[in-house]
Amino acid sequence: MSAQSQQNNNFALSVLTTLFFMMGFITCMNDILIPHLKEIFKLSYTQAMLVQFCFFTAYAVMSIPMGKLVEKVGYKNGVMGGFLIAAVGCLLFYPAAGSHSYPIFLGALFILASGIVLLQVAGNPYVTLLAKPGKESATLTLIQAFNSLATMIAPPLGAMLIFVDATASEAERISSVQIPYLGLAGFLILLAVVVKMIHLPDARKIAEEETEHNHDGKTSVWQYKHMVLGAAAIFCYVGAEVAIGSLMINVLEVAAGLNHTTGAFYLSVYWGGAMVGRFIGSAMMNKIAPNKYLAFNAVATITLTIVAILAGGGFITMWSLLLIGFFNSIMFPTIFSLATKGLGKFTGAASGIICTAIVGGAIVPVVQGFFADHIGLLVSFFVPTLCYLYILFFATKGYKADEQTA
Repeated sequence: MSAQSQQNNNFALSVLTTLFFMMGFITCMNDILIPHLKEIFKLSYTQAMLVQFCFFTAYAVMSIPMGKLVEKVGYKNGVMGGFLIAAVGCLLFYPAAGSHSYPIFLGALFILASGIVLLQVAGNPYVTLLAKPGKESATLTLIQAFNSLATMIAPPLGAMLIFVDATASEAERISSVQIPYLGLAGFLILLAVVVKMIHLPDARKIAEEETEHNHDGKTSVWQYKHMVLGAAAIFCYVGAEVAIGSLMINVLEVAAGLNHTTGAFYLSVYWGGAMVGRFIGSAMMNKIAPNKYLAFNAVATITLTIVAILAGGGFITMWSLLLIGFFNSIMFPTIFSLATKGLGKFTGAASGIICTAIVGGAIVPVVQGFFADHIGLLVSFFVPTLCYLYILFFATKGYKADEQTA
């Protein structure tokens, strides 16, 4: 890769940091919506988790079609389309709030999530294809640190904008989401216009060149076992991270006696730990093999969830769960880059498949919500523990499945 080409790629990568920031901000706002809507509509934990179910079900329904769309229109147009679809979803929050209907809220969330899906499908492989060879995990981790910066900012800002006084009427509480999401819509439209106006490299050409160099004889993306196992790891990672974040405010209320506003502040610690961990991880993976770093972090998360359960509440439970955010940090970008390594022209299709697995964020929280309703809130954290055990398997064995069978 020439110096001029790499310089152009570095500019494109810097632009893509905004994409990851917005994906993190919008996704993490769900953690504020859940306790807010749970209280307004008098929902059970399982019903409240339908916020995450509708949001992340979009990944199951839309990821593969979005992957095919990106292959046709290119990564840049995919990014623009993602911003615009997400903007439409944000705009629909206004009539949803006016209707005072929980199901209509869920429908608007699905459309919003569809835009985020397109951003994920286009953005992640775009980064790995533009990164220097051998630095894919470190580059994606660094850029996704800005995703984590957004998730740290979103809880306190969202709480300030959405949470209202306890004496407010139900209508006032529901309408409190309208203005914040209108603002998000305007900003997303502005980003789509900015991306349209700037020049970004054509990553499809890079992918085709990589395929010519591989000569592995594979004719389908499904023939790559490490990609399939990586998709399952993404399912487990997103499911565990979202489930923990979604129940964090409720855990802090039950186990530590904190109110929702204070809990939202501590939730920012959880997501802030992911930001710090990604900045550190992007540097560490220049010295440590990405799979080994992933395995270490998986062991740490397994240990912390078990400690949180056994502690039974209080200070130890609270900080054990909050610290998981730090060790979650590098999981998504590392799993994604390991799962798409060497796929060449199949990278776009693989991204669609892997992003489909983000549906773990819809399924795992609802499963944990079910167990929280029936066996207890803290004990239900055995669900993310199982997810992290699978990630440990992928980090030690699954990522090299194709090497073992070659």
